[in-house]
Amino acid sequence: MQITTLLLVLNLVGMFPGYITFGWIAEKFGRKRSFIVYLLCAAILVPIYAAARSEWSIMVLGALVAFFGTGFFSGSGLIGSELFPTRIRALALGFTYNGARTLSSLAPYAIGRLAESRNLSWAFSFSAVSFLLAMLMATQLPETKGKVLE
Repeated sequence: MQITTLLLVLNLVGMFPGYITFGWIAEKFGRKRSFIVYLLCAAILVPIYAAARSEWSIMVLGALVAFFGTGFFSGSGLIGSELFPTRIRALALGFTYNGARTLSSLAPYAIGRLAESRNLSWAFSFSAVSFLLAMLMATQLPETKGKVLE
């Protein structure tokens, strides 16, 4: 399998539909529930993906991990816009969004170091646990579906 093919499948079949559908799913089922489901699915799928050996299973599971593992991110602006009062909304969204991006920029280094110092299984496990912790944090979010903005 060529890396270009894998990346195209992950982006076009996994990530892109995940980004697009999160808003629709959050509108239908609620923001909190959607975050929890997406993050839980990512946490469950990462170890299964790590065990994949055939090209077909790597492509299919990789697309599923990409769908859930990046799709939840498109809800950040949605729920953030409904969490913060109007007078501080822009500042709060900018701070939380860019703070998260800054911390996320450390992930490739952390995963690479972990894979190098331990092994790739540790890196996958770390990713799965991270998704699980994020899911647990999402349980503490208030439901904002239908909230009237000031």
